Amino acid sequence: MTSKGYTSHMERVSDAPANNFVYKYSPAWALPYLQIARWDRPIGTWLLLIPCWWGLFLATTSSGQFSIHDIWLFVAFGIGALLMRGAGCTWNDLMDHKMDAQVERTKSRPLPSGRISRKNALIWLVMQSLLAALILLSFNTYSIILGLLSIVPVTIYPFAKRFTWWPQFFLGVAFNWGALLGWSAHMGTLGLPPIILYISGIFWTLFYDTIYSHQDTTDDKLTGIKSTGLLFGKKTKEWLVYFLLGSLLCIIFAVGIVLFANGGGTRITLAFTSIALFGFHMIWQIKRLELDSPEVCLKLFRSNRDAGLIIVAGLLLTSFV
Repeated sequence: MTSKGYTSHMERVSDAPANNFVYKYSPAWALPYLQIARWDRPIGTWLLLIPCWWGLFLATTSSGQFSIHDIWLFVAFGIGALLMRGAGCTWNDLMDHKMDAQVERTKSRPLPSGRISRKNALIWLVMQSLLAALILLSFNTYSIILGLLSIVPVTIYPFAKRFTWWPQFFLGVAFNWGALLGWSAHMGTLGLPPIILYISGIFWTLFYDTIYSHQDTTDDKLTGIKSTGLLFGKKTKEWLVYFLLGSLLCIIFAVGIVLFANGGGTRITLAFTSIALFGFHMIWQIKRLELDSPEVCLKLFRSNRDAGLIIVAGLLLTSFV
């Protein structure tokens, strides 16, 4: 770390943006902890958070009510996503640090590079989890139980690439749990719309994480790691179309159930316009995708933050119309 607060090239994780605030302002002692929690690569936090907001705003659209408590939920999901994504990534790195050391893109991470010990990483995991639990305890009882159940897919995910070609599916199960939680935190229960919304999110994760996996196909072959990118190979774009259609059909169904039951023409127009724009964004990604270019794959993967926020904006607007 230099005196001005900038990290050296050797301290920066290879796929992290050089201009991230972590590298500008983090003290040297905190840097490995923020890196293992992926604060220097915020896209994963966004992709964990966005389904929470989908579920919350679909619920407020359904109930026709938006209260001060929902403002708290909006903020709480942001804090919780940051903490749970950090805890999940710390867990993932604890399980994968030996494999990460063999992959070019991941060998610069704190654990495989030796900049943090397994003991300290475990302590950091517990601290993040406890803070996230405090956020969860502010929710209703139904949501607390539902949130605790999310530990199961989060725990399983790091091992999925060892036993299945579909680890992206397991990531989708974990990463989109917030669609269920966002709805239940407002409604106090679940229903068909959030469940279908959750399935839409899983298809979306299969879409963007298959693109992401193409960064590592060469190293994955050498280390025996499985992924949909390796499974699909040159047929990846064809599969991405299937995932796109699955995500769109499910979100149309979920939103349609809510709006056609108690929505007006303006609300329907706003919601379905956002869904259409979401679909066009995914089509744009497929057209721009270069399977053999890690740089393009990473850029398109990161662009899914904007795709997901389009739905957030559409559902938020329908809550107030």
